[in-house]
Amino acid sequence: MMRKLLPLLLILLGAGAGVGAGFFLRPPPAAAVEGEHGTEADAQEDHAEAASDQLPEFVKLSNQFIVPVVEKNRIASLVILSLSLEVEPGGTERVFAQEPKLRDGILQLLFDHANTGGFRGSFTDADNLVILRRGLKEVAQRVLGEMVKDVLITDMIRQDS
Repeated sequence: MMRKLLPLLLILLGAGAGVGAGFFLRPPPAAAVEGEHGTEADAQEDHAEAASDQLPEFVKLSNQFIVPVVEKNRIASLVILSLSLEVEPGGTERVFAQEPKLRDGILQLLFDHANTGGFRGSFTDADNLVILRRGLKEVAQRVLGEMVKDVLITDMIRQDS
């Protein structure tokens, strides 16, 4: 008799523990705290909508940039970069519409940077990267205007030959 009663007791004890845990761990009901925005849930929705209106968009440029580093009239290495733009909300379509002109300006800046030695030696040094980022941002703002907030270097590699 005890063999049949013990499993039944364990099942009832487990079910009771599960119901009790569910009762104590359930999320609190939507509080009807009245404020200037109505309920607390409405205030959270309004805050979330306002925050989403202010978030920038990040636009990854479709192809990498490949820059040759020339020394003594031969290609000593290649620098490969991937870039993204931080733009105001709604600016993604404009970036893609102007991408050919943007890529042209960025490539010209990258070639100039390579020709002045920016990719030689310790090319990931903070001072070199600050100069490069500043130049990239200026080019992007010249093409797209003040909607560009920043230019992000997402990948950079130098392959020496």
